[in-house]
Amino acid sequence: MLQVSYIRENRDNVLERLAVKNFKQPELVDEVLKLDEQRRQTQNTLDGVSAEANAAAKQIGELMRSSKKEEAETIKSKSNIWKEDIKKLSEQLSGIEQELQQKIVLLPNLPHSSVPKGITPEENEIVLEHGDKPQLPANALPHWELAAKYNLIDFELGVKITGAGFPVYKGKGAKLQRALIAFFLDEAEKAGYDERMLPLLVNEASGFGTGQLPDKEGQMYHVGVDNLYLIPTAEVPITNLYRDVILKADELPVKNCGYTACFRREAGSYGAHVRGLNRLHQFDKVELVQVVNPDQSYEVLEQMSLHVQGLLQKLGLPYRVLRLCGGDMSFTSALTYDMETWSAAQQRWLEVSSVSNFETFQSNRLKLRFRNAEGKTQLAHTLNGSALALPRIVATLLENNQTENGIKIPEVLVPYTRFEWID
Repeated sequence: MLQVSYIRENRDNVLERLAVKNFKQPELVDEVLKLDEQRRQTQNTLDGVSAEANAAAKQIGELMRSSKKEEAETIKSKSNIWKEDIKKLSEQLSGIEQELQQKIVLLPNLPHSSVPKGITPEENEIVLEHGDKPQLPANALPHWELAAKYNLIDFELGVKITGAGFPVYKGKGAKLQRALIAFFLDEAEKAGYDERMLPLLVNEASGFGTGQLPDKEGQMYHVGVDNLYLIPTAEVPITNLYRDVILKADELPVKNCGYTACFRREAGSYGAHVRGLNRLHQFDKVELVQVVNPDQSYEVLEQMSLHVQGLLQKLGLPYRVLRLCGGDMSFTSALTYDMETWSAAQQRWLEVSSVSNFETFQSNRLKLRFRNAEGKTQLAHTLNGSALALPRIVATLLENNQTENGIKIPEVLVPYTRFEWID
């Protein structure tokens, strides 16, 4: 959530940055400012009446003690008017604050100055490309056919049990999943992240705190009876561990990681590009979250990007890094890097990670602060990144490593899988 004070002092810049993000309701900025002005005026009036009432109460006490009861009664007779005014102004202020809150949460985060203009994924900026694309024979199979051939994943069983987008992993397919999760968590631990095991359901306050609500409720699975939401990513419960927390300066950076299943409705997704593991409703992911001093957040963002790239390099997967354009960024992000791996059988890039800096957008909602060197509290910066999401990693591992003799397991995973080949 943007800070009202920043909008008030930087209106033109806010409108300029929202335009980069292709925001369709710029009029909300002036609506927020109008409500903010009303709020401040009403607060000032309420403070004035309250001060007058408090002064009168003090004066009444003094008059009563000096036996000037008639004067005291005269002033006391006005107290009901003050009480009524205070009640009326308080109700008016509460209504204005509620309307202001409803408006300001509709404003997305402002994109960083380095974010390119653009609307579609095709307008994202390619930062770098690493590795050689494998040259597969003409009869190479896509991962969903490889999964069937080697009895690794059963998509139809998932449909029977739950529905489309809920695959069943079998045999070496299940072991490969488990191996990747353990590998990613071990690498996170080496990088200084503290692991968390987390609830898969969160309350509305948690969804609001990280910005999924009210923006993404249509993409989240909702348990109506209990008003709980299945998590779309471990970012939500991990970051909310620090809701309403004031950290000490020497506690920063906070570095947490966690493995969870993730649930996304992905409404409207269809077509060839969502076949197999390309787009699921339930998938596994290891997530990294950091809470940092604002002075260091963009340096940390680069470090997190390098960590993800290191995982892809160790797996031997060709990849590229994209800086997302304004129109392709999330509601909450100030700057996002996407990492994509090359699917040799499908002949296209598949997104496997997003690493984002949210600056104070989430921490303002969460009331997540730290006490700086001067002893004053200020909002921290939050960041998160997938390290990594498994489905498309599995897809590209299967496709890129297929041979006539089977599928070769990357060397770094063999200690985890305890087999070198899928055959």
